Amino acid sequence: MAKIKPLYIVIAVVLFLIFLPGYTKFMELRAKNIYLEREIRRLERENVKLSKEKKKLEGDIAYIEKVARDSMGVAKEGEMPIKIQR
Repeated sequence: MAKIKPLYIVIAVVLFLIFLPGYTKFMELRAKNIYLEREIRRLERENVKLSKEKKKLEGDIAYIEKVARDSMGVAKEGEMPIKIQR
């Protein structure tokens, strides 16, 4: 059986110590990239949803009335708003 020379062990340890920080940084950046790609997809979906909401608010009077009633407690003339606490 052949013996491994100490010089090879030293070279292997030195190479390990040289490349380990770069590898860990690469893995951190890879994880961050995955997170950011997911965030981009989530924001794209939210953007589509908000674009649809904007179109409804620009042209659908019934929807505008519903949003005003729900979010601001607006009542029609002669109506009395009732707030329900949850």
